[in-house]
Amino acid sequence: MALRWVLYSACHVLGYPMSNTEEEAECKKGLCLANNFNEVDQYYPSSGFQMPLHYPRYTKQDYESMEEWTVDLLLKQYGLSFKGTLHEKRAFAMGAFLWPDQY
Repeated sequence: MALRWVLYSACHVLGYPMSNTEEEAECKKGLCLANNFNEVDQYYPSSGFQMPLHYPRYTKQDYESMEEWTVDLLLKQYGLSFKGTLHEKRAFAMGAFLWPDQY
């Protein structure tokens, strides 16, 4: 079954669609694939958030000297929303991104 899905995907990407009868048979088995990106978005809506691939490499001193907009941007990049004073935001960022031995 996995091989069939791989072949179907490869044919679809290369522009060689399977005949309607084969596609209908796959859909009946629950293996329907979306034909375009709009259909994919309907099935798998995304919020637009993508997790950064790197972990912030700031030290405690860096967090203590960061401006408010920088702390806000850093938290927003990682999908974190925090409302509070600048001191509270810095403390939250340090708690979220620093290891206990770095405090």
